[in-house]
Amino acid sequence: MTGQMRAAHARSGNATAASYGGWRRYSKVAYQSSTHGGRYVQNYANATARAYGAFEKAGVMPAGSILAKDSFGVNGKGNVSVGPMFLMEKMAAGFNADSGNWKYTMFTPNGAVFGETNGKNSAGMQFCIECHAAVAEEQDHMMFLPEEYRTR
Repeated sequence: MTGQMRAAHARSGNATAASYGGWRRYSKVAYQSSTHGGRYVQNYANATARAYGAFEKAGVMPAGSILAKDSFGVNGKGNVSVGPMFLMEKMAAGFNADSGNWKYTMFTPNGAVFGETNGKNSAGMQFCIECHAAVAEEQDHMMFLPEEYRTR
């Protein structure tokens, strides 16, 4: 499934969606995320975001940090399908105060951009901003995976 997800997201033409597979993965295995539609997700971070591995103690990420979540779904018959790709990219100060200067982007399984903060269908990404605002002050808008799925 990992190869299918990477191929699907590479079709977006987005350099990050095409290259995230070479980044450090912070989830031991895919885990089910209720905040991502009940899909199974895996967490990745680029080298700039290496502090992500400290999880709740990561602090404020520098501009250029990118967090990626690929996903897949399993239907009632046990069929598995590629799900959306979710990205968070820390932008320079002034990008978007409500998001803590994070740009949220979501790609559909066919590679199309569903939405991007301050870009295409920015309103569609408001849900992400609002959900992550719950940990804005304590965790720089970053939600972390359950401890039992974390790598160190």
